[in-house]
Amino acid sequence: MSVLTSTCPATGDTVWTGPVASGADVDAAVARASVAFRDWRRTSLEERVAIARAYAAVLKARTADLAELIARETGKPLWEATQEVGTMVGKVELSIAAQAERAGEKRSAMPFGESVLRHRPHGVMAVLGPYNFPGHLPNGHIVPALLAGNSVVFKPSELTPAVGAAMANAWSEAGLPENVLQVVQGARETGAALVAADIDGLLFTGSATTGAHFRRAFAERPDVILALELGGNNPLIAWDGDVTEVAALIVQSAYITTGQRCSCARRLILPAGAFGDAVVEAVAALIPRLPIGRWDENPYIGPLISDAAATTAHAQVAALEAAGARAIVPFGGIEGRSAAFVTPALLDVTGVVVPDEEIFAPVLQVVRVADFDAAITAANETRFGLSAGLLTDDDALWERFVIEARAGVVNRNRPTTGAAGAQPFGGIGDSGNHRPSAYYAADYCAYPMASFEAGSAAGNWDALKPVLGAGAA
Repeated sequence: MSVLTSTCPATGDTVWTGPVASGADVDAAVARASVAFRDWRRTSLEERVAIARAYAAVLKARTADLAELIARETGKPLWEATQEVGTMVGKVELSIAAQAERAGEKRSAMPFGESVLRHRPHGVMAVLGPYNFPGHLPNGHIVPALLAGNSVVFKPSELTPAVGAAMANAWSEAGLPENVLQVVQGARETGAALVAADIDGLLFTGSATTGAHFRRAFAERPDVILALELGGNNPLIAWDGDVTEVAALIVQSAYITTGQRCSCARRLILPAGAFGDAVVEAVAALIPRLPIGRWDENPYIGPLISDAAATTAHAQVAALEAAGARAIVPFGGIEGRSAAFVTPALLDVTGVVVPDEEIFAPVLQVVRVADFDAAITAANETRFGLSAGLLTDDDALWERFVIEARAGVVNRNRPTTGAAGAQPFGGIGDSGNHRPSAYYAADYCAYPMASFEAGSAAGNWDALKPVLGAGAA
């Protein structure tokens, strides 16, 4: 039997160990989920809501323990892990509201009876979770899927299995019936087995490369609902304003969670000249002041998820520098710390041809442009379209940016990572497949069923008699 182990990226300490689900294990879990779905879909919405609220209560009661587990397994600071648990708790009430608004039941009186709109669950939903928000992001799929009446088979990231197991335990304690939610642990092989199984939906958060693979794999499986939440090469235009405030917003956009948010700013677009120079100087001065450390040392930045992730990021930065990028603040490691610890980088790539790729690390690329037309052009020069931002006090520039920006999350004078749970979250291009999550997750967790309903068949013969002629009885 294969064994999966997760470790703390800051210390190398073992966090969790458990068995890997084989292909046969995955098929058995899906089969059990299919059976459980038959009863779960028949439960009343009120009952499902009550269990979801009980789950939120369990999470809230376990906030400290769950936050520490998230922090240890991901390396993120404890304050940020605590925020993640709070977001998971809040997701329940938001999902209940979204279910009622976007996937509820509506009735309209008709001359013959009534017209009814209902929403029905798809069946067995596979959820593949990411490592950067191992609780919040899969939670955003699982809660609405269960509220809609689906059963779920969940494979957490192989880097954060302990958080996935803790979530399933919380649902069990909340009273969720057996096999309605199951966790299968493992890496790529386990995920591939789940994707190939007899599922009715795949809800995935992860890289654009994997998302493109799923698009191809499901091209001939139109019966399976596919919801993809992918990455981005996100632009942030800083055009005017107080330089100190602008620099603070840039740092929050690019370096929070050690750059491991899909909505982090990757490209900083500045006007050539004094303002752009001042912004670069202010950001460069802030970077060394950002505390970096272990999750329990109250840092602003923790390590990347693994030594391997750091190796990949170092190689990407080296390739940029080989192409001509100039390091304003270099990307580096930290002596005496694990290889997963890195320092934030600020690179000037003006005039350099760079790949349109997401660097999932605290690396920000600066591009200087001549005017606002060029700024918008540069912002939109990407195959992605998740988030974008504009820092300006000029209302006219903002109104233009809202019209011309190609992204699903577009913020003004706020970090690119800012998003409300009561709004949709998702992008265009290679950042998704037009199925935004968050508040709109209710849309892909159920399908609409439209009905005309009458209490009896009376009146239909009378409606037909005129076309049958005089011989009709």
